[in-house]
Amino acid sequence: MAAMTTNKPYMIRAIHEWILDNDCTPYIVFMAEYPGVQVPQDFVRDGQITLNIAPTAVRDLQLANDVVSFNARFGGVPTDIVGPVDAVMAIFAKENGQGMGFEVEMPPEPPEGGSDEDQDSAPPKRPSLKVVK
Repeated sequence: MAAMTTNKPYMIRAIHEWILDNDCTPYIVFMAEYPGVQVPQDFVRDGQITLNIAPTAVRDLQLANDVVSFNARFGGVPTDIVGPVDAVMAIFAKENGQGMGFEVEMPPEPPEGGSDEDQDSAPPKRPSLKVVK
């Protein structure tokens, strides 16, 4: 049997829909320093950023299997937000905090010297989710 793909993007989409169906405001949390995350650094706190992804707050929301992207306004300036699904730490409802958190680990950095020992070391664990309401 072939290995299955991660269920994380499916869970993100399902929780997003569930939050909206319950007339709540969906927020998403990214690990800001994860490779490929493009967010306004002025809003990053403790290495993470929490963003409102309600239909009234964003444009062109894409919850794809590999990336989350949308356009939001920061200080009135339209800004493209992009982040790999692997960088999503949580999706939750602003009103009650219900949702789902995910463990996020930084990807291993490619070895510089090509040592086999470097490839065997596990990536460091990141701090657990801090939900900001």
